[in-house]
Amino acid sequence: MSKENTDLPEKKQKTNEKDRAFGEGFEYTHDNPYHERLGVFEEFVLRDDEAEANAGNWNNKAFNRDAPLHTEIGTGYGHFMIDYTQKNPDVNFIGLDHRFKRSFNLAKRLNSLQHKNFKYLRGRGERLGHIFAESELTKIFYFFPDPWPKTRHHKKRLFQKRFLDEVYKVLKPGGEFLIKTDHDGYFEWMCDVMKEESRFEIIFQSFDLRAEHPEHFLSSFVTKFERIFLEKGIKIKSMIIKSKKES
Repeated sequence: MSKENTDLPEKKQKTNEKDRAFGEGFEYTHDNPYHERLGVFEEFVLRDDEAEANAGNWNNKAFNRDAPLHTEIGTGYGHFMIDYTQKNPDVNFIGLDHRFKRSFNLAKRLNSLQHKNFKYLRGRGERLGHIFAESELTKIFYFFPDPWPKTRHHKKRLFQKRFLDEVYKVLKPGGEFLIKTDHDGYFEWMCDVMKEESRFEIIFQSFDLRAEHPEHFLSSFVTKFERIFLEKGIKIKSMIIKSKKES
């Protein structure tokens, strides 16, 4: 099990954790029993930096077939991943989440599925540009991420310019980044970030997905978190951004 450099004071390490996670020298650190338990599913589960060895070769090395490569950042309890992969067996799908116990419970469910057109990564979204190579992905899904609502925690939000640098790198020309959130503040944050972006175009945007676009693809499934929000009467915000990268 790899360890991070602990030479820095603890407070400084925590402050810089997200920035360090983007960098070349980042190493995962943890002491969680579910890390070892996930090894039972080594046929389709990769832990920590194991996935990064496949960058640029996912279709050839991991899936042994040529197909559109899609990934979901923050698979949660796996409702979307399971539904999407079983309805789209012609897609190579990679789910990604950082929670240990939740990852293990999802792996048990994935193991029983009919179509095995997926891999599951126990890792961090900040590592997107290390997990995938230039123009390797066709679609990225990002549903109901932690909004980090307190002002002092906004820097922990994944959706920011540095992350979009990685999104732009790994998406193919014309590739899409699909987003859903319940949180007004985080969605407004995303919209503000996009105002400064010239590398992408917003091809879909809604502040009330279910009411405005009930027939849209993003309305065609409900995650566990989404169901909770809908029961509370919370409007679902959504966006699709498309890469302007030239072929």
